[in-house]
Amino acid sequence: MKSQATMICCLMFFLGIECSHYKSKVHIKDGDKLQHPEGKLKTGRIQEKCQGPCIMASNCSQPCAQHFRGEIGFTCHQNKWQKSTETCTSLSVETLFKDFSSASRLSLAASSVPVHVLDFRAPEPVESVAQGILRNCPIDYACILDVVKSSEATSGNIAFIVELLRNISTDLSDNVTQEKMKSYSEVANHVLDTAAISNWAFIPDKNTSSNLLQSVNLFARQLRVHNESENLADELFIQAKGLRINHNTSEKKFNFSAGMNSTTEGILGMIEIPKQELWKLSPNASQAISIAFPTLGAILKEVRSQNVSLPRPVNGLVLSVILPEGLKQVLFTFEKINKSRNARAQCVGWHSRKRRWDENACETTLEITNRVKCLCNYTNMVMSFSILMSPKSIDNKVLYYITCIGLSISIFSLILCLIIEAVVWSRVVVTEISYMRHVCIVNIAVSLLIANVWFIINSNFHEKAQDSNWCVALTFFSHFFYLSLFFWMFFKALLIIYGILVVFRRMMKSRLMAIGFAIGYGCPLVIAGTTVAVTVPEKGYMRPDACWLNWDNTKALLAFAIPALVIVAVNLVVVLVVAVNTQRPSIGSSKSQDLAIIMRISKNVAILTPLLGLTWGFGVATLIEGTSLIFHIIFALLNAFQGFFILLFGTIMDHKIRDALRMRMSSLKGRTRAAENASLSPTNGSKLMNR
Repeated sequence: MKSQATMICCLMFFLGIECSHYKSKVHIKDGDKLQHPEGKLKTGRIQEKCQGPCIMASNCSQPCAQHFRGEIGFTCHQNKWQKSTETCTSLSVETLFKDFSSASRLSLAASSVPVHVLDFRAPEPVESVAQGILRNCPIDYACILDVVKSSEATSGNIAFIVELLRNISTDLSDNVTQEKMKSYSEVANHVLDTAAISNWAFIPDKNTSSNLLQSVNLFARQLRVHNESENLADELFIQAKGLRINHNTSEKKFNFSAGMNSTTEGILGMIEIPKQELWKLSPNASQAISIAFPTLGAILKEVRSQNVSLPRPVNGLVLSVILPEGLKQVLFTFEKINKSRNARAQCVGWHSRKRRWDENACETTLEITNRVKCLCNYTNMVMSFSILMSPKSIDNKVLYYITCIGLSISIFSLILCLIIEAVVWSRVVVTEISYMRHVCIVNIAVSLLIANVWFIINSNFHEKAQDSNWCVALTFFSHFFYLSLFFWMFFKALLIIYGILVVFRRMMKSRLMAIGFAIGYGCPLVIAGTTVAVTVPEKGYMRPDACWLNWDNTKALLAFAIPALVIVAVNLVVVLVVAVNTQRPSIGSSKSQDLAIIMRISKNVAILTPLLGLTWGFGVATLIEGTSLIFHIIFALLNAFQGFFILLFGTIMDHKIRDALRMRMSSLKGRTRAAENASLSPTNGSKLMNR
């Protein structure tokens, strides 16, 4: 009886009648989507997590909501169930042809569509999707459009539609017309919609996206272009154009403008067939077809090679071309989606067999801020092309060498600065102000020296260990010592203001020391410690490609940028106050006196600029998109050599330190001469003779 009831339910399901005996039960909660009978989306419910205990790396699955077949897979990650796969589908071969007679509906299914995608429970043998289309809409595939376009773009439905397009490309591509191409593009457009992009990540078969691209290219290859120029498809997320060409044709171009969604401005793309390539064609007329995909780049999953460890985001349209035999080279012009100057581009072609971007298929002929021009080699395996976005960094050998040489000189200069301070310390720290001034210089030198050492360690830290605790420690100490550098510069600026404004009342040395160390090391410790505590639990402390503060996810880099830029701004005001205080014009002053004042102001500004960190102000210019490379070079020069500037302006140009060094050298020479005289005296000589 139970088996008979199950068979009856299967029959009723194919007839479109709900069977309460066979219907699965699911737990309901707000926040998910179901398909409305009229085809509109409405808020529905799906159980989003498993009920059992979450043990690291364990898996579980839950059934889909009502009216959907399949299941949702979950993986335990950080003690939370997270969705990993989904096969929920409301589509089947029966629903594609539901408006036709019951007899034909019972006989249709897809033998070429995998059973795990369709999830049929019917034991009867059924025909293919291709035969269903040939029977019901052989001219333009219109009979499946309403069902597909009204379906919700779940991961299971996306996989079903891609497999449907794949079957059409292989079984129904013998007589492709413009009407069929338009219907085919409407079906593909449904799964390429920006609203569906997030659901592609949960499809179990990671080759689904490349299967879609290959299917569209295969189907378009069979199309025949009759007019001089034709718009073959003009959907929001897929466009196709065709041209008639021959060996006498002048250079032909395909121009596309496609938006990432319905509200954004179109991203441009252009394809040019060079004249020298067209000369290779026979006198008989041929054709060229091109297809533009604005969103496919975000969906394509490439098989990782050993040389590629990180995802490579696509930064332009994906453009496919179908050319006659003999044509090998094509020119592409891509507009960048991310137009930042730092978003450098790499021209690539999609290798359909290897299922990944091939860097050897193209070469970059021109790159400006917002566009890239590529010369690409066309083959049967490489028919689709785009540009990849490199990491956001200025890849320039000039900057690399400036940084390496500058840091080496800076570290040597800082060590020499500390040695000189140790030699002359007792002779230069006479008053409270002079004592604290040299305390500031020593701590500025120590902080910058350690920060530079951490920077070198970070730069050479192994990429595979970036998620480890070592990377957290490297980032923390780099952050802490760079902040200490700025806060000691800030305290030095406060001392300058204190020396100018407070003349008759002086603070005790012990109190100045307490304030100095509280500002110089206490404030950085609080900021760096708070940043770690807030961002590490969310995995947002470090960048994914380096041991340094994250910007994309948590904006942790602001914990360094904001204090540094505020201190630079305050110290700039201090320099202006010093300049104004230095300029004290007297009545009837001569031009020579005015020139002396200008020289004195210039000297003070030159000395205070590196000691108060004003060179870091050039970093603001490098953050602006489209900034000239010269600003990056100036910034690298000023800050890589900062240790040398501290030695020069903070130590060597201080006349008190120079005087102390001369006195130290004189005393050493005096001791040496006294020792020599003592060894050569007659008394010592007679003693030697007596011995």
